Amino acid sequence: MRLLLVEDNKVLADWLARTLRKQLYAVDWVENGADADFVLRTETYDLVLLDLALPRLGGHEVLRRLRERGNTTPVLVLTADNTTRSRVTELDHGADDYVAKPFEVDELEARIRVLLRRSAHVANPQIACGDLVFHGATREFTLTGKPLTLTPRERTVLEVLVMKAGSTVSKAALAQSLSSLEDGVSADAIEIYVHRLRKKLEGSDATIVTLRGLGYVLRPVHHGA
Repeated sequence: MRLLLVEDNKVLADWLARTLRKQLYAVDWVENGADADFVLRTETYDLVLLDLALPRLGGHEVLRRLRERGNTTPVLVLTADNTTRSRVTELDHGADDYVAKPFEVDELEARIRVLLRRSAHVANPQIACGDLVFHGATREFTLTGKPLTLTPRERTVLEVLVMKAGSTVSKAALAQSLSSLEDGVSADAIEIYVHRLRKKLEGSDATIVTLRGLGYVLRPVHHGA
């Protein structure tokens, strides 16, 4: 999953970006609203973490422009202004959630997971596809009740597929979910991760199907059918 962090406090931004990357999110960081507005016009993200008190262009304006373009990317506002009026204003202007500084990182991560599930129209934190189960609270997988060992990139690819189980996900979308502005992933590299995942799912009730020219679909298998 690819996140954009918009925060002008460099110490906070560096700590938060490193923390989220340890949780296997691809994180891009920009420190002013003008740069945020630009990358949100040119790049695709699964979620935006947006400070409001930004130089060059305020977070309020970044949010307003984003929604005016019809962009529905979830936005989690980070701000020191925790008044009821401020919270209501940002939610009314298109924010999806609101966290006041200082915040506990565990709560922030939980709110990120909720927004990502909501964006994928997934209500249950536990998603099953055959005997493959994704545990949203820990972002871990089990297969036939046992932990499934995955590399970080394999886990990210499988997470995107399971969040959209039954729907086609393009190579480009999978590559985007793994990429940051500094570290790109080619669409062709996705074939390698999908191949490895198929090997790990062999014999199970879940499979990744290739729709040539379109992408991949994770769906259950009914053996003997």
